[in-house]
Amino acid sequence: MKKVSLSILFLSVMLNAAAQNNESLFRSSGKIYVVVGILAIIFLLIVLYLIRLDRKIKQLEDNQ
Repeated sequence: MKKVSLSILFLSVMLNAAAQNNESLFRSSGKIYVVVGILAIIFLLIVLYLIRLDRKIKQLEDNQ
């Protein structure tokens, strides 16, 4: 159990270091805005889909 927890801790430290390195790479090249924009578009599409789905379900419930 000790080895597993130590391995997870080591892996999380390594991923954190790699994430910080990639973060500075995205910021320096200006690609972070592209990533944020795409994530915002995906989130908006999911929200719109859920609203549309809710309206359809409500309409089906009203018909019964």
